[in-house]
Amino acid sequence: MTATDLLTFGEAMVSMRSTGPLASGATLSMHLAGAESNVAVGVARLGHRAAWVSRVSTDEFGEYVLRQLRAEGVSVDGVTRDADRQTGLMFLEQRSADLTRVQYYRAGSAGSALRVDDVSAPLAAGARMLHLTGITPALSDTAREATRWAAETAATAGVPVCLDVNYRARLWSREAARAVLTPLAAYASTVIASADELDLVGDPDADESTVVADLLGRGVETVLVKLGADGARAHTADGVTHAGVLPVTAVDTVGAGDAFTAGYLSGWFDGLDLAGRLRRAATLGAFAVSTRGDCEGLPRRAELALLDGHEAGSVLR
Repeated sequence: MTATDLLTFGEAMVSMRSTGPLASGATLSMHLAGAESNVAVGVARLGHRAAWVSRVSTDEFGEYVLRQLRAEGVSVDGVTRDADRQTGLMFLEQRSADLTRVQYYRAGSAGSALRVDDVSAPLAAGARMLHLTGITPALSDTAREATRWAAETAATAGVPVCLDVNYRARLWSREAARAVLTPLAAYASTVIASADELDLVGDPDADESTVVADLLGRGVETVLVKLGADGARAHTADGVTHAGVLPVTAVDTVGAGDAFTAGYLSGWFDGLDLAGRLRRAATLGAFAVSTRGDCEGLPRRAELALLDGHEAGSVLR
């Protein structure tokens, strides 16, 4: 393996998406899903080198995961094949126009068996950025140890670490998440969290400014707080920068946070200033929410300006 721009690891699943209630037998379509793989696809589409590491089953669903990532230009050279475990599945039910329900079938999956040995060689090969999420350490004891080890090893070697909290209530409690993610954040140069996730990387009784001040004091350089339709706030030692959103028609919000992260990291790889990184993050978030699927609608580099100046329903001829 050769050095890459982005190295990330975690579980990728097969997502079965319905267009209506599952109990009524709604038609399902098959997609790739996974926070870390979404980010890898997002930065790869913008021309950066991305590598994704995990354990993947030898079943047909595992083959599908690898095939989809290879097609996106994401390196899967460091993936370990696991014949003893199955690929994780998730079902997304479009229950109403405004409500999507998710069901997971991932217990005992190949991805949950991730361990230090799976990530050591890819990390030793070098990367400009290591991207982690709070999902992976929730999967198992071995995945938790691999996440901690990788964060510590990368930080010690001078490799910047990006940590997206990405809390999943069905995987662990807030108390359990806080016990793991608060010390993990000390290895990160960038911490990304929704406003309601900040308490998972700091004092649960403190306000945003206090949590952010503590993170900056522990060595974090940038704290990004996602605000949904209100945009995002970026906290650094120089102060607070606010970024708005691009006006689009939202049809599917699943994967929007991963798109935001991919856009921000792409801007970092390109050497953009903070405002530029936030604009690109907002752009990818807009593409994500205005198209269906976890990562299918993410733009290529030539499309980054596609949403600028066009009204709803525009047709480019």
